[in-house]
Amino acid sequence: MATSGTTTFDLNIDEIIDEGYERCGLSTNAGYDLRSARRSLNLLFAEWGNRGIHLWKVTLNTIALVEGQAEYSTAANTNDVLEAFVSTSANNTGTRTDVSLTKIDRSAYAALPNKGSKGQPSQYYVKRETLPKIFLYITPDLNTYTHLKYYSINRIEDAGAYTNQADVAYRFLPCMCAGLAYYLSMKKAPQLLQQNKLVYEDELKRALDEDGQRASTFIAPQTFYPTVS
Repeated sequence: MATSGTTTFDLNIDEIIDEGYERCGLSTNAGYDLRSARRSLNLLFAEWGNRGIHLWKVTLNTIALVEGQAEYSTAANTNDVLEAFVSTSANNTGTRTDVSLTKIDRSAYAALPNKGSKGQPSQYYVKRETLPKIFLYITPDLNTYTHLKYYSINRIEDAGAYTNQADVAYRFLPCMCAGLAYYLSMKKAPQLLQQNKLVYEDELKRALDEDGQRASTFIAPQTFYPTVS
């Protein structure tokens, strides 16, 4: 059996827009229609920021700690911080010691006393602004741990030029095209709106389910102790 032997299939922005219009039974016209479709594609990417964690956009970041400093800015494309830990080294290879930090919410952070105290940080709070910020408690003393490392979920890059490829994993191509067709039907083919929405939600659910992390599951039985009077 002869096969292609390649696994390089991808779509550029122009082809994605063509696919979206074709699913609406329309042809693409140059000018405003292209700009409108690209805007809809960027809005679709923004919507995905509210649809959970996309594993291909998770990155490990490193920040040098400053003695006595609690507040640290994240990278420019950060949407949220998933996990954080302090480390004895900036390197991600070789001998080092990492200690996980406990993530707390704003109310818990606000209630903590002596936020300026120095020592080994044990907790962190993420202030969700346009650019999230990380607040450590307590502030670092740099005696052992010199770097903050965190896993961030980053924004999907803008569509940009029509010859670009989308910043999307291969398995998300079907739901991206379905999503654009749904967005375009709001403007161009309202009679297909409900149909395209159902297709999009179905495609997106499959992609998000597949994008989950696979890890071993350990079930610990609950232990009950009798009351002794």
